[in-house]
Amino acid sequence: MVSAEAAAWALRLFVGREPTDPAEVEFHRGHPDLQSLRQSFAATVEFQDFLQRSVLPPPTYAMPAFLLRHPENPAIPVVFEEPTLARPVSQLCTASQFDEPEFRTWCSALDLTPDKHRKVWEFCYVAAVMWAAGVLEPGNRALGFGCGTEPVPALLARLGLDVLATDAPQGIVAGQAGDPAHQHTGGLFNLEKPTILDRATFLERVTFRPVDMNAIPADLGGFDVCWSSGASGHLGSIQHGLDFFENSLAALKPGGLAVHTTEFNLQSNDDTHEDTAVSLFRKRDIEALLGRLADAGHEVWPLNLHPGTTPMDEFIDLPPYSLPHLKLRAARHVLTSIGLVVRKRAEQV
Repeated sequence: MVSAEAAAWALRLFVGREPTDPAEVEFHRGHPDLQSLRQSFAATVEFQDFLQRSVLPPPTYAMPAFLLRHPENPAIPVVFEEPTLARPVSQLCTASQFDEPEFRTWCSALDLTPDKHRKVWEFCYVAAVMWAAGVLEPGNRALGFGCGTEPVPALLARLGLDVLATDAPQGIVAGQAGDPAHQHTGGLFNLEKPTILDRATFLERVTFRPVDMNAIPADLGGFDVCWSSGASGHLGSIQHGLDFFENSLAALKPGGLAVHTTEFNLQSNDDTHEDTAVSLFRKRDIEALLGRLADAGHEVWPLNLHPGTTPMDEFIDLPPYSLPHLKLRAARHVLTSIGLVVRKRAEQV
């Protein structure tokens, strides 16, 4: 066993922090010698990020060949071109979309600073899809999942829609990945955005209900559109996220629209990250979902996995994250946001 002093210094030098407690030091003393200790700590995410930031040239993204492969299921429509918010489909977050007038328009409508950040893109993408699909009509009913403190409910209400915003019951969200960012609402008023909509109209058109996305209540139904922004990757597993997307269609009327954004693994179609906090969806996961929905008679919007061609599309953000923040490395994988759109079949089979 290595000494307690060596284990503590390994944490300081390689990870950049003090030991959390004596038990952590004792755990790392289990290495048989110093070489084993060094090799283990040199492979940590913290040390690799330090190397990339301080010593090595910054990593750049190069598109892997698997993104070019057509889905095995021919029922999934595919395009491969620079994605655009002017004509959205199911697509990745890319740099050119931030330069479109549509991005600035939706940022203004949502009262968002037009930062080159994938989360800002997700909100604008959701709105752009709803606009393109023609569902932003007064009197339509909209259902939001995992809304946190996002501005989409207020915008939809301003446009005349009746909105039910939901988030996980407090007992479920505590300790999950979304909670540390303080995005969980806990109630209606954290969704209020006075710069978008006055309080009286907001209270008239927006209601709130705690809903577990892993167990959507059967009484939720008849909505014209449902959406979620980055929530389905935090449901405990890849399968939970895929099940949520499919189950969300039950809340829609025939012909209703579902638009969801989530994390997408740009690096591998095999190896990925999946745990109770966050799961990174692979191309094969997305295609399995869309193929199943297409086979069931739903209208699957074309899938566009073009990752962009500008220098910004090659940039990989590393911890501590900053801007631009389109592609990032987390849990040893390169990821970005993807938006998926499905229109529920017009008639029940």
